[in-house]
Amino acid sequence: MHKVILIGNLGRDPEMRYTPNGASVTSFSVASTYRYTTANGETREETEWFNVNAWGRLSEICNQYLARGRQVYVEGRLSSRTYQTQDGQTRVSLDVQAENVHFLNSRQGDGMADSGAPNGDFSNSPPMDNTEYDEDDLPF
Repeated sequence: MHKVILIGNLGRDPEMRYTPNGASVTSFSVASTYRYTTANGETREETEWFNVNAWGRLSEICNQYLARGRQVYVEGRLSSRTYQTQDGQTRVSLDVQAENVHFLNSRQGDGMADSGAPNGDFSNSPPMDNTEYDEDDLPF
């Protein structure tokens, strides 16, 4: 078993597309920053970028409610893909296939739906995962 857990901010608005079979997939990037202090007492930051894909109903929810700058918790698995660049070089990309997504901050005045939870606390709301939900089950 392998699992990836990320907390970070979206670097771009999500992009939704459909596979030839009609399945929806939403892709977005997440920047996660690691802060640490060196032996000299100097504070440093390292930011890693992750490509995330959400499928099915989770894809639709992420596309509708996420936007650049929004903070998210993503739980999923790593997958690798190989592709050719325009100059013919072969590259490998590691992507996160999202299984659960939690929206961590609520941004006032941005037109996004509120979870109904005070101060953006989503601890009592169900996780947004690849499980099919009835509209009544959604926390917003």
